[in-house]
Amino acid sequence: MKLATYKDGSRDGQLVVVARDLGAAHYATGIASRLQQVLDDWNFLAPQLQELYEQLNAGRARHAFAFDPRQCMAPLPRAYQWADGSAYLNHVELVRRARGAEVPASFYTDPLMYQGGSDDFLGPCDDVVVPSEAMGIDFEAEIAVITGDVKMGAGPDQALDGVRLVLLANDWSLRNLIPAELAKGFGFFQAKPATAFSPVAATLDELGEAWQGGRVHLTLQSSWNGRRVGMCEAGPEMTFHFGQLIAHIAKTRNVRAGSIVGSGTVSNQDWAKGYSCIAEKRCIETIQDGKPCTEFMKFGDSIRIEMKNKAGQSLFGALDQQIAAPQ
Repeated sequence: MKLATYKDGSRDGQLVVVARDLGAAHYATGIASRLQQVLDDWNFLAPQLQELYEQLNAGRARHAFAFDPRQCMAPLPRAYQWADGSAYLNHVELVRRARGAEVPASFYTDPLMYQGGSDDFLGPCDDVVVPSEAMGIDFEAEIAVITGDVKMGAGPDQALDGVRLVLLANDWSLRNLIPAELAKGFGFFQAKPATAFSPVAATLDELGEAWQGGRVHLTLQSSWNGRRVGMCEAGPEMTFHFGQLIAHIAKTRNVRAGSIVGSGTVSNQDWAKGYSCIAEKRCIETIQDGKPCTEFMKFGDSIRIEMKNKAGQSLFGALDQQIAAPQ
């Protein structure tokens, strides 16, 4: 099934069930008003939502309405946890290579991960307000999952069983703030503003054969100012699958229902497939020409991120955002 959250003036919005073709929706109010409720009581509430979903797809839902992504908040508008990995090591290798540094051996056996802000996510069509263009505004096209409860010490297979929903993420970065923050030895903070998520989160069965071994084997598309810049394959080059990423978190703590775990920037060794963040394009330019020439985003720029199934249908709807100056 596919779930979204509509804006209603509250912090957590209203849960809606969305048709498979993203054409129609139905409020889930009679079952649950918020997605976190469903995650907290998945085995009881998910089957009820699935029944409504089937009625909606069959055209039998009595109070269905046209689905509008512009009315969506993030599927989970605020979460107990947002942890973002860097599962595509080609991205790490490019960044290191561009500055003449080696990738430590541990990076190939132990995932990189940072814990971001989870109190204020952006909806898929919300403007991205940034204090200054000089901060180095960059998009990062990613896949993410929302979990149920996963116990401390869970292995990758057990952790993978905790995946409830899949969605897309734009993990915005302010690149020019990163060096000074990392130099302090305490990770990202101001360089990572609010993350945005796709209109819809989908259960694993909606991905069909594309969901294999904890990876999504489909193409992630990125278009910057209307020009296609990325057609990156999300499956084969994901070094650490989602079970491994979740198990990494669970090594020393319980992972609770409503945690969101990101894949990191989707990246391919074949540069012809484009890029999922501008920083990667700049690294390629540095490797080839000695210096970058592509600038970061400006006020008024737009970014669209989407993933389609083999039949060409949008799975999660599109993130379609514009950079805006503060009012």
